[in-house]
Amino acid sequence: MQKRFVDVVVVSDLHLGTYACRAKEFLAYLKSVTPRLLILNGDIIDGWQFSKHYFPAVHMAVIQEIFQLLANGTRVIYITGNHDEILRRYSDIQLGNFQLTDKIVIEINGKMTWIFHGDVFDHTTRRQAKLWTRLGSNGYASLLAFNSFINRLMKLLGKKKLSLSKRIMEQFNKRMVNIGAFETLIAELAIEKKYDSVICGHIHQPQKRIFSNEFGSVTYLNSGDWVEHLTALEYRDDDWHIYLYDESMMDSEHVQSPKPQPEVLTNEIAIYFHSLANQQAVI
Repeated sequence: MQKRFVDVVVVSDLHLGTYACRAKEFLAYLKSVTPRLLILNGDIIDGWQFSKHYFPAVHMAVIQEIFQLLANGTRVIYITGNHDEILRRYSDIQLGNFQLTDKIVIEINGKMTWIFHGDVFDHTTRRQAKLWTRLGSNGYASLLAFNSFINRLMKLLGKKKLSLSKRIMEQFNKRMVNIGAFETLIAELAIEKKYDSVICGHIHQPQKRIFSNEFGSVTYLNSGDWVEHLTALEYRDDDWHIYLYDESMMDSEHVQSPKPQPEVLTNEIAIYFHSLANQQAVI
């Protein structure tokens, strides 16, 4: 399979180091694209559930593939999330084509896109609620393992797969996170700041929609996750698109493609970095 050249790829909520992570599928996706800019938008490595006793070879292969992209000239920006918040103390580190930060603004063809993980807008990640969220995260991981076991049985019986975990996550988001309010708050703030687009992750809900109010409009995008939805955001053909993983489109045999030019900061893409270091939970 020939690799696809993409200007910008944004992925989030991979949760490497957990049973929930769909690393095999994500690795296949990474091998199918050659982005000029790869943005890892938080919760890539799950520090909440990380254990030295569980980090499979395919999870390590994902990290190796990211390093291979770096070596081939792709610029990689790692934006911290709540599950990898320990990295925030090291924000604004730059090593060659790799940067670690908490939020960024990129300018593509004169249009400004604000990108951050989104946990600072979620009340369930603050103060006492944070403990309950951590406990819920552990329970969700156990549910995913149980769901995987059930689906293996369903496959043996010739039945369709069930997604109990997805239904429960949707109910949690509906009752606790309030996705509508989360999206509206972010969109209104982006309009106030005069951005053309705003991208986040965190809530595991891929989305692309236009928000408008009396002060203007903005394109709200969410990159989804690689636990249930298997989605990414791609900037190509002068627009943002939601990519949905399709196993039938993947080829197990990797085909090499020409290396991109190392420098991605051109007239088309400019990047501005912002850190949350020494700030309260605000953007």
